[in-house]
Amino acid sequence: MTEQELSFGDRISASIGRMSPAERIVAEYLRDHGRYAIFATADQIGSATRTSDATVVRTAKSLGFSGLLDLRRALASEVVVETNAVRNFHDLHGESVVAQVFAEAIERLTVTSRLVDDSSFAAAVDLLAGAREVLGFGLGGSGLLARYLAIRLIRMGRRARASWATGFQLADDLLGLAADDVVVLYTPSRILGEIEVVLDHARSVGARVLLISSSLGALFADRVDVTLAAPGSTTNFTGEMLSAEVLTDALLLELASRDETRATQASEGLAKLRSELVQGGGDPAPKRRRRRQD
Repeated sequence: MTEQELSFGDRISASIGRMSPAERIVAEYLRDHGRYAIFATADQIGSATRTSDATVVRTAKSLGFSGLLDLRRALASEVVVETNAVRNFHDLHGESVVAQVFAEAIERLTVTSRLVDDSSFAAAVDLLAGAREVLGFGLGGSGLLARYLAIRLIRMGRRARASWATGFQLADDLLGLAADDVVVLYTPSRILGEIEVVLDHARSVGARVLLISSSLGALFADRVDVTLAAPGSTTNFTGEMLSAEVLTDALLLELASRDETRATQASEGLAKLRSELVQGGGDPAPKRRRRRQD
């Protein structure tokens, strides 16, 4: 078996004997926290392991990678394998389901918060603020979040739409994409053909791309403008888009704070339209009777 065919754990086992103590600490951290480490910078990994960014880079090379990006790609390809929620359910060891679900949710959001890079977050907001139109795209549960993003942006007075289409229907949704648009791509851990098409078309027309992903950031780093890490579930006890939804709320809140006048006017317009759809007390307006034909 060649070095390229070895799993990440096997690489560590094969190399750890010739590593320095500091490199061993980094290697073990990467092995045990691969799901989160694929988004971290060398500085962040160095801080988490109480080593240095230089040690992190040396560790990557000691494991046979060309550098940290190469290492993160290998980690990402392994993290794509999903876990089985039913199997994990039987391993609760007497703990209540409620406790397990909330514990995992808290852990995921805590890790997500730590992985938020201020400069990347600001750049993501800049993309949304400068977009002529925002296209949210996702499949499955990600599609629901893309729709949520579009609705919230529209209610803030911005042009937005969402797509969760596959096959030929996706072509219709991509046709109107322009150079001053932004695609917000939600994808947890599955590499799908539609994602490749969206990325290729965005590049061909000059549209910008914001990727919000649990484990594919390293794989698509050179094809998107900004990546935000949204760690997934290790057990599937909590929804795959939990972290991404909270990140989306943070982006929207920051965007609204940058242009409060627009957001306020849009909110007032929405309230006015809603009030016109109901009559006193929120009761639906009565249907008009058709005029009797004589």
